Amino acid sequence: MLRILGIDPGSRVTGYGVIESDGVSSRHLVHGVLKLNGAELPPRLGQIFEGICRVIDDYRPEVMAIEQVFVAKNPGAALKLGQARGAAICAGVSRCLEVFEYTPTRIKQSVVGTGRAEKTQVQHMVQLILNLHGHPTADAADALAVALSHAHAGATLSRFGKLRDGGRRP
Repeated sequence: MLRILGIDPGSRVTGYGVIESDGVSSRHLVHGVLKLNGAELPPRLGQIFEGICRVIDDYRPEVMAIEQVFVAKNPGAALKLGQARGAAICAGVSRCLEVFEYTPTRIKQSVVGTGRAEKTQVQHMVQLILNLHGHPTADAADALAVALSHAHAGATLSRFGKLRDGGRRP
């Protein structure tokens, strides 16, 4: 079982979720959000870094998966989102995690079956897939969806690798 940390970055709220998966079945370990305090961006980036480091230290994931920046109508918001992603990625790298990035469309496609899914659909499918008692918040559900996307992508790549090497098992 691979332990995966999923991150939904944000400059005001950053979601996180940790799962274990063998690529076929996945098990929920924890999810939550970092609610960032303060008006200035630099202290909030520090809170993201420190908060993600705490999650990594507590749950010991083997890899991190994070949502890529999407093109926003507001360039200022896109820049802040990129900086929040950078703080989270730096936390993962500082703890020697390999970091994987997924587009919002790919995440939705992987979890819901369509790249144009609404947030409520992502929440519902994450709840079903991980057998959660109640809907996680939108940011936490998105983070869990990122982790599930990595679990699904890893299983697919593993199957292709086995096909390439003649089906041998390691």
